[in-house]
Amino acid sequence: MRADVQWKLRWESELELAEHVELAEFFRKTYGPTGAFNAKPFEGSQSWAGARPELRAITYDAHGVAAHMGLLRRFIKVGTTDQLVAELGLYGVRPDLEGLGIGHSIQAMLPVLRELAVPFAFGTVRPALQKHIERFGRNCPVTVVSEIRVRSTLPHARTDLPPTRVEDPLVIILPVGRPISDWPAGTTIDRNGPEL
Repeated sequence: MRADVQWKLRWESELELAEHVELAEFFRKTYGPTGAFNAKPFEGSQSWAGARPELRAITYDAHGVAAHMGLLRRFIKVGTTDQLVAELGLYGVRPDLEGLGIGHSIQAMLPVLRELAVPFAFGTVRPALQKHIERFGRNCPVTVVSEIRVRSTLPHARTDLPPTRVEDPLVIILPVGRPISDWPAGTTIDRNGPEL
């Protein structure tokens, strides 16, 4: 049975403090089961972990925030090519609603992506989420690529860690304004900033 939900698209500057508090609690509860470290960035009223989104697709139901996806336009470097993308991240579904199909927030984002006239949407996920992303891709033409190294800066400077990290996630590419054949070749992606 599908939950009764309502999608809202919110620009970051429109969010009130109470909404950030509610989103931070949602992320602590959603990311916490994957490890305390994953919930830590959302202490207090901080509703972002790395780069701050400019637009959010937020799903609400009778119990509050049900799902979330953030968007940030940026240039990434794919191989040697600078590529404009809408990075999608801060993805989450409340644990009690997983499997009901409401997490497919990309459907709520598609009209906005087209309006923003970005050539591609881009995101990364842990390899453990591959089956979920494949289901997600049934309704839109996403391409999932592995064996690409992704470099990001850390969101907060620390003296005990290097300023960047390199990971091997699954890379998700969604053609928006250009065909997937126009995606630049390369085995490395540099975000030139922190992950969304």
